[in-house]
This record gives sequence, C-alpha cells and structure tokens, in this order.
Amino acid sequence: MRVVLLMKSKSPSQSSRTKSKAAAADSFTLGIDYGTNSVRALIVRCSDGAEAGSCVFNYPSGTQGILLDPRDHNLARQNPADHLLGLEKSVRGALAIAKKQPGFSTGRIAGIGVDTTGSSPLPVDRTNTPLAFDRRFAKNLAAHCWLWKDHTGWREAARITALAAQHRPHFIAKCGNTYSSEWFWSKIWHCLNTAPKVFDAAHSWVEFADWIPSVLAGVRDPAAIVRGVCCAGHKALYADDWGGLPDREFLALLDPKLAALRDRLYEKARDATTPAGALCPEWAERLGGLPAGIPIAIGEMDVHYGAIGSGVREGTLVKVIGTSSCDCAVVSASKNVPDIPGICGIVRGAILPGYHGIEAGQSAVGDIFKWWVETVCRGEGKTHREFAAEVSKQKPGQAGLLALDWNNGNRTILVDQRLTGLLLGQTLHTTRAEIYRALIEATAFGARTIIGRLREYGVPVNRVVCAGGIAEKDPMLMQIYADVTGCTMQVAASSQACALGAAVSAAVLAGAHRDFSAAQKAMTAVKPRQYKPIAANRKIYDKLHALYSRLHDAFGNVNKAADLTDVMKELLSIKESQN
Repeated sequence: MRVVLLMKSKSPSQSSRTKSKAAAADSFTLGIDYGTNSVRALIVRCSDGAEAGSCVFNYPSGTQGILLDPRDHNLARQNPADHLLGLEKSVRGALAIAKKQPGFSTGRIAGIGVDTTGSSPLPVDRTNTPLAFDRRFAKNLAAHCWLWKDHTGWREAARITALAAQHRPHFIAKCGNTYSSEWFWSKIWHCLNTAPKVFDAAHSWVEFADWIPSVLAGVRDPAAIVRGVCCAGHKALYADDWGGLPDREFLALLDPKLAALRDRLYEKARDATTPAGALCPEWAERLGGLPAGIPIAIGEMDVHYGAIGSGVREGTLVKVIGTSSCDCAVVSASKNVPDIPGICGIVRGAILPGYHGIEAGQSAVGDIFKWWVETVCRGEGKTHREFAAEVSKQKPGQAGLLALDWNNGNRTILVDQRLTGLLLGQTLHTTRAEIYRALIEATAFGARTIIGRLREYGVPVNRVVCAGGIAEKDPMLMQIYADVTGCTMQVAASSQACALGAAVSAAVLAGAHRDFSAAQKAMTAVKPRQYKPIAANRKIYDKLHALYSRLHDAFGNVNKAADLTDVMKELLSIKESQN
C-alpha cells in the first residue's frame, strides 16, 4: 500500500473560531477511537451527544490487526498503514450513515478528537513518516508501532525501575514506584538493544495518540507535533515539576543514545485545553470533504477519553473494560494527592484539565475470557453465551475454584509483567463453565484490589461507571463485579464511550460548550439499569477475596513468608456450604 503524509496547514483564524461558536448549537464533532483490533469513527451532536453515525474498520494486518512473533509471546506490534487506512475508511463510513440523518451535513462538523491505545510509540523519520513505510524496514517489526500490550522490554523496565530508585526516586514515585514494560522508555530502549539499525534510523519517536492528530494537521516535522500530557505523564516519566522528560544525565545511565534522543522528542506536553492543530485541506478532502481548519483535540489514550465519555468527575471511578481494563479517577488539582504504590500514574491534566488524572488497571480481562473460550475450549461467540447462561445458575463459591487474573502479567497494583495466571481448586468434576466463572471472579477480585488501594490513599470512590462492550452486553459479569467489589455498578449510556470522550473534547475546543463539565453534562449519561451488590453473595465473596489476597501477596512477592497450605481446604469448605 502506498501511503502519503501531507503538508501542514495553518491554524484556524479568530474569525473561524467565532463562526464555530456561533454555530455551536447546530454543530457535530467527530471522535476517532483506535483500539487493539480496530478503529471506530463516531459522529455526535454537540447539543446532546446524540449519535449521528459510526463505522468500525478492522485492521487487516497480522492476527486481528496485531503483528506477532511465534518465537516471543511478549511481542505485539501494529502496522501504521492500517491506522491511516482505517482513519479514512471509518470516517467516510460514519459520514455515509450520518448523511441520512435529518439536520446533519458534513459542513456542520466543528472539530475532531482522537484517542488511541497507549503506550504505543512509533519510530519516525525527519518528515514524521513511520520507518515502517521505508522499504528497508517494511518487514522489520521493530519499525512498526509498538502496541501497548508489547512486553518485550520487561528487562529494560526492571533496569529503569532500579536506576530511578537509586538516582531519581521522584521519577517513579508518581507511577507506583515501578516502571512498566508497557511504557515508552522500556520499549524504545529495547529497540536500541535488539534492533539498533531501526533505532539509529529513527529521527524521533511519537506516541500513537500524538501521531494521528499530527497527521490530520499535516505536520511534517516531529519537533512541531503537539504532545499530550496524557501519554507523556503516564508513560514517559514526564512532569513539569522536574522540567519535562527525564534529564539527559539520567537517560545516559540507561544508554547515551537515549540521552541524545531526548533532544529530538519534545520539551512541553499539553492538556486538553490546547488543540493538537487544525485539519489540513488534504486530509479534509481524504476524509470525505470535512471543513478544513476545524480544531483537532489533543490526543489522549482511549481509556482516558473513555472516562470523559462516561462522565468522570471527582468521586467517580470509571472502569473501561475491554481486552484489558483501565480504571480512571480524577482529583481536583487544588488538592494534594499522595504517591500511591502500584498505581500506573498520577498526572495533572492527564484526563480532565484542572484535575490530577489517576490511572490503574488490569493487563488482561476480556483477553482472559477470549483465551479460555476460543483457545482452550475452541469455541466462538455462541460458546461465550452458553457459558454465561450456565454461570448465571451457579452460586458464588459453588465450584470451589479460585483464580489469579495475571494471564498477561499484573499492571496494578504489583506492576509485574512476569507474573502469570493461576487456577486453584479444580477436581475431576470441574466443568468448563465453572472455570469460566472463576476467571470472571478473578478479574473482579483484581478490580476490588485496585479500589481498595485508591481508597487507602484517600482517593474517593463513591460510584463506579463501567464502559466498553463487556459492561454493556454482560449483565452476569456486571452483577459479579458488584457483588465482589461491594459497589453499585453503572454503565455508560454510550457503547462507544472512548470515541464519545474524544468528541466531547473536540466540542469544547470548537466552542460548543464553555468547559468540560458543561460538555459532559450535555453529552454523556449512564444507562437506567444499575447493578447493586447482593448481600448474601457479598458474604461469600468476602471469604473468597481473603483467599485471593493471600494468593496475590504470596505469588506477587508481597508476603515472602506466606503459608498457603490451607487455601485448598478453605475453598472446599466454601464449596460445601454452597451445595
């Protein structure tokens, strides 16, 4: 496929901004949501968030869009050509649907917002072109986008953690005192160590969330890309408190070439009050005749815009549940948030401007269910539904099973990607559906562990709003989550909360709403149905969670002297009480 990046356009004029505000009541915005396997475009009305059109494009490369290496299960990359093809196909598809709606016209789209997976850095040349588009590197997986779930840099991550603890402890204090293999520097350092020709050819590295807005704006110089504090703060050790990115002296402790790279990255990262640019004429045409010059919102990670699309505010925890899960909370920037061990990051402005953004999450949720049903049981969607129907008939603890949700490592609160899954308590009578339930319960116990850690350090969690296809389509799972966590579970009204959050950000920049609070009030909502904890189930799950916590601390190396000799017998006792 031939891919062309286009020339940069001018920023929108003051007159165009005024015109945009005057037409705000009748305007629409476009949210573009890049996930692990596909990209979705969503067009919404700014006045009330009503959806005018949407379209999903599945990435054609690799395995369900992921470039894999059978020799290394830690490797996961994506082809940036898929990203550009998906951009054009999804937006044109959404426009085709929206044009059938009364009151819509392409000229009334007032802004664009983009979210992507992260940390998903991409090596680019001096013209902001991915190295994967260079024939020399087209088949080299290191030249492609390093997807969020790539853990090949786990050794580098451990080394970064050790060096920071010794020389710059404040760097990792805001990300739970442990740097992850999912993040920016560990991936780039691993590229240097294993694919030095790619590293040397790269003029700069750009987060996926920053690259797509830069393409839409026609930016051809990596130094001119407006970088978002979302990815910078949570994944690249960026903070204004210490002058931005890690200093050259520290990076030189990793490798002098990383220190040299710092000068080719960026000095300042911005929150969502700053636009990433304006839509250039060339991409306006390629996307189906959108108005050139409309603002492009700063890029954020999918789950962060998903939190906005779910109505996040102080006291509300948003759980975006997909292949993995991400938990997002905000606390007013006027308040002090203590460093929280094991949390993925505390970054001012990362989710909502004017707030500390706090992120946690689990490295696998939907991926675990998919693994069990499709890989182990050789089933499909029908099998998921069949298992769910059987699980709904089971009582908590009835099967005597307990699992750890670490099939793709632990993101929070242990931050250890070398941990693996565990299933305990199976007998010769254990069924596939019983194991399916145990895996769901394991992810719920992981969620409860995160909520407990946040509350322990003073972050208010008064309500939980869940987003994503699993939350919307699986009431059985949502009830288990309510029973395990003891929290009432609500579900975001939009099935496309991440894309909606990106569209909300664009609506604020376009002047359709005065600020994010007003935009969220007008454009987001939760579904009427709530999942409240069932008291009898909670009692059983409290017992099971106590056992889960012992396994968690023992295998997670929190309690080095743990005695697990009675766990199997306790599980049998719980099983017997439920039968």
